[in-house]
Amino acid sequence: MITGHDGAEVEAYFAGPDTKGRRGGVVVIHHMPGYDRATKEIVRRFAEMGYDSICPNLYWREAPGASPDDAAAKARAQGGVPDERLVGDVGGAAAYLRAMPTSNAKVGVIGYCSGGRQSVLAACNLDLDAAVDCYGAFVTGTPPEGFPLQVTNLVDQLPNLRCPLLGLFGAEDKFPSPEQVDELDQILNKNSKEHEFHTYPGAGHSFFSVDRAAYNVAAANDGWERIADFYGRHLAG
Repeated sequence: MITGHDGAEVEAYFAGPDTKGRRGGVVVIHHMPGYDRATKEIVRRFAEMGYDSICPNLYWREAPGASPDDAAAKARAQGGVPDERLVGDVGGAAAYLRAMPTSNAKVGVIGYCSGGRQSVLAACNLDLDAAVDCYGAFVTGTPPEGFPLQVTNLVDQLPNLRCPLLGLFGAEDKFPSPEQVDELDQILNKNSKEHEFHTYPGAGHSFFSVDRAAYNVAAANDGWERIADFYGRHLAG
């Protein structure tokens, strides 16, 4: 359990390497399907890469102890995770990592799908050292009519981006579309924000998801290499 938004106790999944020495930390923001096995495997992967890593269960308040599918359904029915609460929970997870005796005080954030947008949101509102957006929808652009989550784009917040951003996208994705990614790139360039984007031909949404039909081996493998390099430059040491 970690202390999240407004002092609430929130479930979280932690993994770290069994080594001594100072190291950076990574907050993993789970995708819309929730706090599931695949997300926990990502947390463990960052531990294998040499980072302390933690994923807060963003749906804990709606459905404590429920299965990932049931918790995600309940959260969607209520419009999703409010932005203010997300920032508080990620901030609590970052504070947890920085308080560890192994911490070098550097913390990054990464998110997938809805978590990609939330990673950018966190990076605009918290003092983080690096952020990764994996195909986050509605950082720019407008949700279609009938979209189940109560979200807005982050265009007005992007000038406040506080750390370097790595963006990994699929050329066949619709949310975000290549045009929306271009808009994000232009806004960050206009505001002199450090960022690097990579778009993969033939890849669609969720190309990192090993348990889904959208999994794209080439794109995911290259993406992991770029994440390792990016975090190595901004979190290690």
